[in-house]
Amino acid sequence: MADFRLEAEIRTEFGKGSARRTRRAGRVPAVLYGHGQDVVHLSLPAREFAAALRNGGSNALLTVVLDGKDQLALTKAVQRDPIKRTHEHVDLVIVRRGEKVTVDVPVVVVGDPAPDTLVSIELNTVSVQVAATSIPESIEVDVTGRGVGEGFTVADLTLPRGATLLTDETYLVVNLMAAPTAEALEAELAEAEAEAGIEKEESGEAAEGEGEGDVVPEPQDQGSGESMDSAEKSADS
Repeated sequence: MADFRLEAEIRTEFGKGSARRTRRAGRVPAVLYGHGQDVVHLSLPAREFAAALRNGGSNALLTVVLDGKDQLALTKAVQRDPIKRTHEHVDLVIVRRGEKVTVDVPVVVVGDPAPDTLVSIELNTVSVQVAATSIPESIEVDVTGRGVGEGFTVADLTLPRGATLLTDETYLVVNLMAAPTAEALEAELAEAEAEAGIEKEESGEAAEGEGEGDVVPEPQDQGSGESMDSAEKSADS
């Protein structure tokens, strides 16, 4: 597991105004606690912290450097701006090398199932107890060649060495079902539209012609086939 190093700074001002100034300076307000130590208010470099979560996942092991001293920590909680999705505040919990921690690890599906098979993830994470320095970024489920009616329970997962599973082993993690046909999808869409009161619009040509009827050109008086000049001369004579 990667270890991400972040240079922290002590915070001596608190409140919303102070937090906004900290964020404008490119840092994230945070607190560090655990192992009976007093809560420490600090800030982390926003870009480096975001990179740690992006590359190491929500359980990324952090080395927080504060006043020249290193402290291992895990992210306990993160507050995000609902629109910008930037990090607003972070709770960090102190850990020690060799210490076991309880974390939720994401489940990731890999491989291609048999044709016409739909993969449904029923459980996104599983809870495990593992050494703080050996937390897996994810637990993979390989569905290569698996067909309809097969599935994986928690008991089928392969855990890293030394990890203890805490989630109930009988829980279904991945289920493989028959993929719906195009006709079934169209019928389901039509049913949903009908329930929502949505009426399908007709094609453009049909809509333009609706109610107008056929346009019939007015008949022309072809006469006897003589030219207009010939008719006038006959009338003069």
